[in-house]
Amino acid sequence: MRVAVIDIGTNSTRLLVAEVDDGRVTELERRSTVTRLGRGVDTSGQLAADAIEDVCETVGEYIAVYETLEPDVVTAIATSAVRDAENSGAFFAELRERFALRARMLEGAEEAGLTYLGACLGRPPADGTLVIDIGGGSTELVFGSGLEVDFYASLQAGTVRHTERYLTTDPPAADDLEALADDVRDLISAELARTDFFTVKKGIAVAGTATSLAAIEQALDPYDPELVHGFELSLDTIQRTLSMLASKTLEERLQVTGLPPGRAPTIVAGVVILIQVMRALGLREVEVSEHDILHGAAIQAAASTG
Repeated sequence: MRVAVIDIGTNSTRLLVAEVDDGRVTELERRSTVTRLGRGVDTSGQLAADAIEDVCETVGEYIAVYETLEPDVVTAIATSAVRDAENSGAFFAELRERFALRARMLEGAEEAGLTYLGACLGRPPADGTLVIDIGGGSTELVFGSGLEVDFYASLQAGTVRHTERYLTTDPPAADDLEALADDVRDLISAELARTDFFTVKKGIAVAGTATSLAAIEQALDPYDPELVHGFELSLDTIQRTLSMLASKTLEERLQVTGLPPGRAPTIVAGVVILIQVMRALGLREVEVSEHDILHGAAIQAAASTG
């Protein structure tokens, strides 16, 4: 079955068109555009009109792409920024009226499950796997064995949210970076306090922060998903990259080989979040995965239709 998935996130809007067959996902087309739907939501509680327009423009482009590929089913999902916004209903109405596209908002549990399913796609079952998904408005931590989720937490910590909250100077001030890290540590501690102790044996990091770090470490220009997928990042390497990125102005970060320009404004906050998660869970390294919630949503859509 051919499936098209549009993922409307806080920082980026993404498209996957794939053939789904017996739990296997074969990509036909994949795109990502930084649209920053969540800009200002943390303070205003509203999706901004210009942010909605940017997403709608991108969605229109994606529809033109997937229509030529004639998918059997189309699904559109939205996550953190839309969950937090008071005018999410108006945004969904805009998508229906302009594109006849019925997007749905994922709650934390479903988002975690689809992220974990996508990240573990094509892997042999393994115990003690932690999937880390750092988004623009939230960070999902999903722990499980095989394809079964044992624990998940949706932290109110994201690249857009925490850049707006803490990183107000260019380059970021050391005190602000420490305050950001303290906040993330507190959020993680609060979530871990509500669950039994568990041992993480394997860390998988998905989404833009992790893939950008893998591209930076390999100095990829242009970006090559085949070299990013499966790349191992050590905590020492990530900390060294944070020092480099945090010492630069935005203009200088835009010149860093491997860093997508759209990620440059928020990458520092994302790396701080990843480091705090790894420290809290005792991870010395993570594997970067190109497979994420897009793949999980594609499998879900095919299963519900078939």
